[in-house]
Amino acid sequence: MISLLLSFSWSFLIALFAVPSIIYVAHLKNILDQPNLRTVHESLTPRLGGLAVFAGFMSALTIFGDLSNGVQQLLAGCVILFFIGLKDDLVTISPFKKFAVQLLASGIVMVMADIRITSFQGIFGIDVLPIGVSFAFTFIMIVGITNAINLIDGLDGLAGTIVLIITSTFAWFFFMYNSNYSFVAVCLIGGILGFLRYNFHKATIFMGDTGSLLCGFIISVLAIQFIEMRVVNSSPAITLGILFVPLFDTVRVFIIRISKGISPFSPDKNHIHHRLLAIGFSQINTVLILAFINIAVIGYVVLLDELGNLYLLSSLILFSVLLSFVLGVYKTKSPARISA
Repeated sequence: MISLLLSFSWSFLIALFAVPSIIYVAHLKNILDQPNLRTVHESLTPRLGGLAVFAGFMSALTIFGDLSNGVQQLLAGCVILFFIGLKDDLVTISPFKKFAVQLLASGIVMVMADIRITSFQGIFGIDVLPIGVSFAFTFIMIVGITNAINLIDGLDGLAGTIVLIITSTFAWFFFMYNSNYSFVAVCLIGGILGFLRYNFHKATIFMGDTGSLLCGFIISVLAIQFIEMRVVNSSPAITLGILFVPLFDTVRVFIIRISKGISPFSPDKNHIHHRLLAIGFSQINTVLILAFINIAVIGYVVLLDELGNLYLLSSLILFSVLLSFVLGVYKTKSPARISA
């Protein structure tokens, strides 16, 4: 417990005190995100907040954490994603290059640490996965979650708040079942909290790809480890519930884009936070609403875990359809600028 508290405190303080220096240098060197028709913010704002999260997370985990059980390989993947995210924040790079780096980072944790989904635990009658399917599904899961966190980063404080909720839930489970991944989760929580001090509306700094790719990758590994621990009933369905808001948003937007015959990666104003803004909610209220939805879904799947994966998955799909219907029914009340 003392080591976890030290890990959290170190990560939080490093991030908290690093952000002002990053903001100062970003303004000094004019490394700023400029407003345009696709963005919500209206002033020049640094987007290198991920630097502070990375500094807090990495330093705390390497000093206080247990690096066994694949954590060392996780850190290697984080370093790779950090640099590609940093480059993208400074000089925009192609989606192909980002995908290639995500493939490399995923390969490190899958091959070198053997972190992967090995079973569907009876969902649709599927138990143990063939090794090829296991690697393929794990890669899709890592890339999918990583980019889902990246896509939800569209409002002041939104991505950080959702990451905080998700990571705190995993931290509780890992702590209860004595996993060293509780250190990973706690160090990320500290870094995110230190960053959020400056990221709520009106934000003086954004997370950027540096932070969102890093957070998404860490969360994907936490999700895999949680499922593979098999210490709670219906762990695959519970994981989907924990990740509900970013996964729902990503799947919904991709379906809408594909149905319109455009690339699923084309930016538009159909993200869940864009729809809530268009309905008339403020940025702060939109973040609070999405945080409440995610917490409520987590409470639902955790409390009803004994009902089984199939029941929980079916109810999550039904809720997703109803939520999509509600978001589509309400008409735009006020113009809202958007970000992908």
